[in-house]
Amino acid sequence: MRSHYCGALGTANIDETVTLCGWVDRRRDHGGVIFLDMRDRQGIVQVVFDPDTEEHFQRADRVRSEYVLKVTGRVRARSEASVNPAMATGAIEVLGKELEILNHAATPPFQMDEYTAVGEEVRLQYRYMDLRRQEMQQRLILRSRITSAVRNFLEGEGFLDIETPILTRATPEGARDYLVPSRTHPGQFFALPQSPQLFKQLLMVSGFDRYYQIAKCFRDEDLRADRQPEFTQIDIETSFLDEAGIMDIAERMVRELFRTVLGVELPAMPHMPYSEAMSRYGSDKPDLRIPLELISIDDLMQQVDFKVFRGPADDPQGRVAALKVPGGAGISRKEIDDYTAYVSIFGARGLAWIKVNDIDAGVAGLQSPILKFMPDEIVAQMMQRLDAKNGDIIFFGADKTRVVNEALGALRIKVGEDQGLVAEGWAPLWVVDFPMFEQDGSGNWTPLHHPFTAPSGSVEELAANPGEALSRAYDMVLNGCELGGGSIRIFQRDMQEAVFRILQIEEAEAEEKFGFLLKALQYGAPPHGGLAFGLDRLVMLMTGTASIRDVIAFPKTQTAHCVLTDAPGDVSAQQLRELNIRLRQAREEAGQS
Repeated sequence: MRSHYCGALGTANIDETVTLCGWVDRRRDHGGVIFLDMRDRQGIVQVVFDPDTEEHFQRADRVRSEYVLKVTGRVRARSEASVNPAMATGAIEVLGKELEILNHAATPPFQMDEYTAVGEEVRLQYRYMDLRRQEMQQRLILRSRITSAVRNFLEGEGFLDIETPILTRATPEGARDYLVPSRTHPGQFFALPQSPQLFKQLLMVSGFDRYYQIAKCFRDEDLRADRQPEFTQIDIETSFLDEAGIMDIAERMVRELFRTVLGVELPAMPHMPYSEAMSRYGSDKPDLRIPLELISIDDLMQQVDFKVFRGPADDPQGRVAALKVPGGAGISRKEIDDYTAYVSIFGARGLAWIKVNDIDAGVAGLQSPILKFMPDEIVAQMMQRLDAKNGDIIFFGADKTRVVNEALGALRIKVGEDQGLVAEGWAPLWVVDFPMFEQDGSGNWTPLHHPFTAPSGSVEELAANPGEALSRAYDMVLNGCELGGGSIRIFQRDMQEAVFRILQIEEAEAEEKFGFLLKALQYGAPPHGGLAFGLDRLVMLMTGTASIRDVIAFPKTQTAHCVLTDAPGDVSAQQLRELNIRLRQAREEAGQS
């Protein structure tokens, strides 16, 4: 029906007769001449109808916003006075000769331009309208370009695109599974995959030594701006490469993406051990654009009687750390109170602070309610260690190490944003040398990544001291956001069984849940590893939006609800009977009646 896209026209098309199909973005009547801005996925072009074509002029007079049109006309240059530099097609217009109304449209539920503030609930309810907006179309077009570039790069590196099952069995991946009841196996359930982890490992055992997949994954977890119950990841696995080789492929792929899609050359990606990231930034995904760091002062606080600081300083599981904000002495007491409330979200019981008014005046030049609890010489040593200057403010955290890191790490980001300290550009890095395990609230070991990650030592070393074991894992971080992570995998049965024992997965349970993997590891499994990038998060960063819902065509809300289709929804009693399911809620209501 069309000969050209609206947004693809330019001065090279002048004097051509073109046929366009699209939506009416705006209609204007200027003294007997009707201007229609027509829109499609490529952009907008201005179409002009004058009374010389009476029938089509009258038809143009009847169209309204979002009508679907087919227009034939001649491309001509705009007059110098009417050139619109804000439009990609602003140097030309189409003199309309024929107009066909393909479909009418009801009044849109909101204005369709990108400058109109629209509530997200409304945008998601009318997502098919929201997706007509140029900013949304540009994001999804960019997403398509990214996936195309990923495929081209990986296939150029010898990777094969292989699909893995969507219906599988429940396995521990760190979040709740979405379960699917089986009609043909009454009382049993499939699970939707949280990742293709085990299947891609089995592909390595099968000899497909370079696999990739743009994989749909599912996690039934509480949501945030960067989480969805269903999400997409760029999944990669390869055999006979170590950490350095896998990270090299991943880094080259991401550099190529930014170069071809955004025209950006990413800076160097330093490697930072997990322990250093936590000590300096309180986070395993530090935003290196913010020039603020946590500095430990445990040794100094062991010399004071102030119990709030002395207790954590003496505790092997505790930490006392300082966060200096250059030029932050102007932060008001109300702002400090707001920051105190903010860090309480992360378990902090308070937020001590010192303002540096005159460093040369010693303690007399400092302002803080905690100074009276510290000897002057300790305060002086602390100021020297922190390299405090006039006009600085210093915040303190004292508690269990986890609480201090989470609270001050989050405060570092918030203060950096509030004080305008976030540098422009991109700051990538690799975080490496993660602990193999961490302890839960009951003191039991849980995997920091997943139970198929290889440790850096032997079976004997792992069993002797699991708390000190490091994993062969690596995460790529960009501007404080984890882009992707992976590891070298366990490829020997005795090591996998040793990890299961530390996680208190008994032999019978391991055989029931992972027997197929353990068996496969006996049949010549090669050394292998891989990683996965969150595609939604990557596109979110590259488009500069704040939520992955802005880069997914049909996302769920933060309550995992699809307001467009009103899912999840009820199913019929017959369907439930076929699945051998009876709803507890229905049974309870029946008992009350």
